[in-house]
This record gives sequence, structure tokens and C-alpha cells, in this order.
Amino acid sequence: MKLSADLAAFCERLGHRFADPRLLIRALTHPSVSSPTRPDNQRLEFLGDRVLGLVMAEALLAADPEATEGQLAPRFNALVRKETLADVAREIELGAVLKLGRSEMLSGGRRKAALLADAMEAVIAAVYLDAGFEAARDLVLRLWGPRIAAVEADARDAKTALQEWAQARGLPAPEYVETARTGPDHAPTFTIAARLKSGEEAVAEGRSKRQAEQAAARELLRRMEAGDE
Repeated sequence: MKLSADLAAFCERLGHRFADPRLLIRALTHPSVSSPTRPDNQRLEFLGDRVLGLVMAEALLAADPEATEGQLAPRFNALVRKETLADVAREIELGAVLKLGRSEMLSGGRRKAALLADAMEAVIAAVYLDAGFEAARDLVLRLWGPRIAAVEADARDAKTALQEWAQARGLPAPEYVETARTGPDHAPTFTIAARLKSGEEAVAEGRSKRQAEQAAARELLRRMEAGDE
């Protein structure tokens, strides 16, 4: 079976050539376009979630042999959460090759974080079934490499850390104010300001309120800790 030009280009971006291209096509097939003769990617998504989890657990244990379970858990969660999966999917332009029904296409499905994250898990499973665990591990470690290296900072709950910083100095809890919301309803970008009662603030954007709040808190905490030195 020969892949179309766009799928062949995606395989180049992915870094894996499929022995069974049908696995890739299934991984990219959203339930909105499935049929009895065209299965969707939900079962592969289920499997890919487990493969990704095992790869990340192994990688984190190898990277820090002294880390406790309490230290490893937030790092793991940061690497496998939906936002991270969607960001990786965007980097390899997975949305461009998703097979969607008309309603999903019209509502911007190719840019939806949930759809991208699910399809990314399905693609990981497709590589696993096509070439085995080692190939899937290599794929994940390559695509997630910089994130694994920086996971300590990403895993830190910036909002909690900022609140603890403020409380230690007798300040009330920080406030988070949405200052702007841009883009279409199905794929908005939020702008959030994190503010301290003492007047300092930092502003950040994100594809979700949570992401923007965390980013704003992280930046404000960085500034305040730098001022303490």
C-alpha cells in the first residue's frame, strides 16, 4: 500500500517509515469519519497512552536514580498531559493529516488540543504495533527530548509556588485576571495577568486558562525570586 504525498511527508516529520501503512491511517482517523470498513483511532489511543507512560516512567527513573516517587509523579504528569501531547503534535504538523468528518473540520478540529493529543497517542501505538517497543521508545524520546531535559521546571506547580512565596512574606494569595481572549471559539488564546497585592504582575498567554495562569505565575515568581537574591 502506497501512502499519499501528504502522509509520506508526515512520516518524514515523524521519523518512522511504516511497514504497514494501514496502522498510520487508522491512527489518524477520528471517530467523526469512521465506518465499519474504516476503524477509528480510539483503540490505538488507549494503547498509545500506556506505551507513552511506560517510556516516560523509564526515562525519568534513568534520568534521576535518586528521585522519590513524590518527585517523579509531577514530572511524569507534566510529560504525558494532554497539553504536552498536543504541543508535540503541533510541532510535527499532525493536524494537517488528521482524517475528520465535515462537522469537525468546520469547527476547527485540526487545531483542537484534545483531538491532537488523542491522535498523538494513537500514532505512538501505531509505531509500537508496526515496529515494536524499541521503535516506539526511540520515537517518544526523540520527540519529547527537550521536554524531558527541562521537566523539573515544567513539573513545578508555579501557582502553588507563587502562593507560598507570597504567604511567606505576609501577602495575600495572588490574583489571576483574564485580560484578553483572542482567536476563534474552538481554539482561543487566553492572556492572563498574575498579580500580587504589592503591585507586581506578569502577563502570559496560553491555549487554555490553566496554561496561561501557570505561565504568568512562573514568570512572576522568577522575577520575585530574582529580586530576593
